[in-house]
Amino acid sequence: MEGAILHTNSDKDLNLILELAKKLGISSKKLSREEMEDWGLSFAIQEGKTGDYVDTDSFLKELVDDSKN
Repeated sequence: MEGAILHTNSDKDLNLILELAKKLGISSKKLSREEMEDWGLSFAIQEGKTGDYVDTDSFLKELVDDSKN
C-alpha cells in the first residue's frame, strides 16, 4: 500500500482530485484542518522518538535557563 498527501487552498481543485481518485478506484478522504494538524503532530512525535531516556530534572533546568535568555 502506498499513500500521498495533497494540499490546496482551492476546494474546487481538491474536489476534482477526489473525484478523479474515486473514478480510478483509489480510496481517498478529505481531512479537516484539525485532522491535518493531528496527523502532523503525530508524524513529528514519531520522527522525534529516539528511545533514549531524558533526565527530567536536567530537562526542566534547561527550560528554565532558556526562558531567562
